Amino acid sequence: QVQLVESGGGLVQAGGSLRLSCAASGHTFRNYAMGWFRQAPGKEREFVAAISWSGGNTYYADSVKGRFTISRDNAKNTVYLQMNSLKPEDTAVYYCAAYYCAACTVVSFRETEYRYWGQGTQVTVSS
Repeated sequence: QVQLVESGGGLVQAGGSLRLSCAASGHTFRNYAMGWFRQAPGKEREFVAAISWSGGNTYYADSVKGRFTISRDNAKNTVYLQMNSLKPEDTAVYYCAAYYCAACTVVSFRETEYRYWGQGTQVTVSS
């Protein structure tokens, strides 16, 4: 069983920055692809970013490309999402997710591929 715990959410003004963290336990972290998804009020959950087991491959939704950066530290069993130039439309609950993908170079952006999920952390961007 894999446990994921997000942290780092909060309230920030438009143009500001936040860094989300997701601490993983219960598995060999480096064998898992990691992703961030978000769900805004009244909307479906959507893909934000994903990273391969080594960190060598990253993928982003068009809406966050150039503003968000996903990274991971396999020694600390943690994945990060650095969010810069935040906009009110980035307001959502952000979820960390994982699926087994040892040695994979291509990482999925499909929610259905991800087996393990955190409880989410709220990010609110004020205008």
